[in-house]
Amino acid sequence: MPTPSAIKLHKASRTLELRYGEQSYSLSAEFLRVHSPSAEVQGHGRPILQYGKLNVALERIEPAGNYALKLCFDDGHDSGLYTWDYLYQLATRQDELWADYLAQLAAAGKSRDPDESVVRLML
Repeated sequence: MPTPSAIKLHKASRTLELRYGEQSYSLSAEFLRVHSPSAEVQGHGRPILQYGKLNVALERIEPAGNYALKLCFDDGHDSGLYTWDYLYQLATRQDELWADYLAQLAAAGKSRDPDESVVRLML
């Protein structure tokens, strides 16, 4: 299980930087939020599509033992524990996972923008 050698929260750019040796990955708060390992997002075997999270930010990160991070988002979500293995998978498969997410949004007629989501619900 790869463990990051460095972890840095960049609040201004709303990203979490993970370093593994010489390799560095930058994960957006939106990406981390929509891929939360929590039951709220993952469902119980049936993932629940997250939308309208374009502007979400990470407020803080907290260690969870020696095996994970608890990420606390400004939309109140803080129930997912991101294990070292899960974070590594998110980092190394980011492009593929993001493309899949965007395709799911399009298929569902949803938007990353919370304002567009509200307008669509009102129509």
